[in-house]
Amino acid sequence: MTSADELNEQYDADGSVTQVPERNDEVHAGESAATQSRESAVTIPAGTVVLAATPIGNVGDASARLVALLERADIVAAEDTRRLYDLARRLGVYVNGRVIAYHDHNERDKADGLLDQVETGATVLVVSDAGMPTINDPGLAIVRRAIERGLPVTCAPGPSAVLDALALSGLPTDRFCYEGFLPRKHSERVQYLRTLLPERRTIVFYETPHRIADSMDDLLDAFGPNRPMALCRELTKDYEQIRRGPIDEIRQSVIDDPPRGEMVLVIGGASNEEAEAAAPSTLSVDDMAVLSIDRALEDGLRIKDAIAQVVQEHPLADGSLANRKQVYAAVLKIKG
Repeated sequence: MTSADELNEQYDADGSVTQVPERNDEVHAGESAATQSRESAVTIPAGTVVLAATPIGNVGDASARLVALLERADIVAAEDTRRLYDLARRLGVYVNGRVIAYHDHNERDKADGLLDQVETGATVLVVSDAGMPTINDPGLAIVRRAIERGLPVTCAPGPSAVLDALALSGLPTDRFCYEGFLPRKHSERVQYLRTLLPERRTIVFYETPHRIADSMDDLLDAFGPNRPMALCRELTKDYEQIRRGPIDEIRQSVIDDPPRGEMVLVIGGASNEEAEAAAPSTLSVDDMAVLSIDRALEDGLRIKDAIAQVVQEHPLADGSLANRKQVYAAVLKIKG
């Protein structure tokens, strides 16, 4: 585990050094009374796990509560310690507590150790690189273990890319579903989108720049050209951009002007007619054949192994499995 003092000097990805502000009593003495008043009004709960949202692009969105927690928490569990110290530098905050790396690869292993500290009365602050922990970020493991152990968990709410994009999309916000990142593989993405065809609520996804073109093709195939959507990128930053329009128009804009940075896609829900027409149904043998071919190509499988996987994943209406020989015959027919 690394202390705050040991990490005062951090190296950025490009090799440059990020200096973390040292404790300076003169500077602190000169802080405005208003700032001191705001910070003293923030209660830091002892013996508690606190999930705190961090800015998603504009550091000015950091709350007084986040600032106080960064300064006064006993332990700060950060997805990326370098980003944490960079945020602290930009906020003019000195992180006094012990700082540890807490990310997807170690969160399960570290959760109980952190909760042992909570039991002794420590305040454990959990932060991700941007936004709220647990929302496509680390944090779920410690929340679940805290609940199992009967330990308190609370939130310091703040910026959310999902809610920002939803509010800016111009699409209905009274009912929506958040689906996280779209699947990486084409065959999985196509099948996943098919399950959402009858969804009446507004749908929110995350997507990355290197997959957005392929994903837009699949959205067009799944939902058709006229379904309304919004592509939101660089939210809260100087170059924030919201592209609104039907799917085919947004797809063309992605081809003409490829967007950079991670983005949020907001898709209008199905109309009553669309939802009824897309009511869940089992895959036909031909559909399974197409899916098996895609799976074999993408995963480097023998076609028979791909068929076995697809048949297992897509039972028939009565719960039984399709005949693999029939699916194989359909594959041969497609291949000619």
